[in-house]
Amino acid sequence: MCTKYTTGLMLITYLSVMLLASCTKGKRFRDNSGIQLNTSTDLNEGDTTFNYIFRQRYEGYACYRIPAIIRAKDGSLIAFAEARKNSCSDIGDIDMVMKRSTDGGATWSGIKRIWDDGSNTCGNPAPVVDESTGNIYLLMTWNNGADNIGAINGGTSKDTRRVFVTMSSDNGASWATPKEITSQVKRDGWAWYATGPCHGIQLTSGDKKGRLIIPCDYIEASKSGGRSFSHVIYSDDHGQTWQIGGVAPLDKSNESTVAELSNGDVMLNMRRSSGTSRYVATSTDYGITWKNMKTDDNLIEPVCQGSLLSSSMKGVHTLFFSNPASLERKKMTIKKSTDNGMTWTQSYLVYAGPSAYSDIVKLTDTHIGILYEAGVNSAYMGIGFKVIPLSAFK
Repeated sequence: MCTKYTTGLMLITYLSVMLLASCTKGKRFRDNSGIQLNTSTDLNEGDTTFNYIFRQRYEGYACYRIPAIIRAKDGSLIAFAEARKNSCSDIGDIDMVMKRSTDGGATWSGIKRIWDDGSNTCGNPAPVVDESTGNIYLLMTWNNGADNIGAINGGTSKDTRRVFVTMSSDNGASWATPKEITSQVKRDGWAWYATGPCHGIQLTSGDKKGRLIIPCDYIEASKSGGRSFSHVIYSDDHGQTWQIGGVAPLDKSNESTVAELSNGDVMLNMRRSSGTSRYVATSTDYGITWKNMKTDDNLIEPVCQGSLLSSSMKGVHTLFFSNPASLERKKMTIKKSTDNGMTWTQSYLVYAGPSAYSDIVKLTDTHIGILYEAGVNSAYMGIGFKVIPLSAFK
């Protein structure tokens, strides 16, 4: 009896210590915006603490990939992902899902399916908020679940890559039935097509103030392998119709991300299909044409998606960029620039281990958040969320 009593007491003591540790590990606070933020993850650079929002083999899916995140007009955070039913493969039964937080990322809702088309592929989330109406538009792509990128490009697929949009008028609580817009945004001769994946933007200045812009890419149809180009699509009527904007002047560009600069110009930042750094280009006509396309050798990449965020932080126009800053898919890093990306003088290492796709969002004047793929043994173990103060950038 004494042994059993001692063992039970030790167990209770251990559980009490663990509970106390979990309660005191992090802090939650409100800054002067009144928004509560979750800082429960360790802010030591490069640690292995994950606050998984979507986790491999949880909530009915084998794998979650391709994160995107936006902050709705009411302050809600909405995290999007591809929920892959049977494996981490890019093809097959893939649903578009989301989770929502109304407390700055401290807690999240259960999973909500935005689009489930049976065994087909519904993916590539590219959300954007129309600040004038509060509506959220989510651009997505679809293909037959039996088709892969090679078959679609080579003309042997059962169907082709199609483009859809859905809308929420209640800060992400509910979503309209997806509507196809392929004929508006895809030209003949384009085979593979991708929206984002990451957030789009709304222009805040200039003659086209209010324009919604979504970064995209396509591959030319060719049995021997067509050229790939980044481009954008845009809407000037609050998401009612969409049009094709500028196409990058150089090929071998791929998944892209877009940001408005301090002078009203627009920057397109692109994954390359080969090489060790990112492509960048600028537009002086609000995304209709792109020029000065070049590599930014300060933005190292392992051929992977990345995300730009442009925002005023404490009255200073600031550009952030996230990606695995390595020649491998690891070392998830956010870099910071206050001169429109001419230099990247500060950075923060989110996680040193395996990591891949990401998206970043402004939370307050002093904090940003990142939604990113990462894991201990693989970059695809889950999609985590981390709150980062500006003071962490060195």
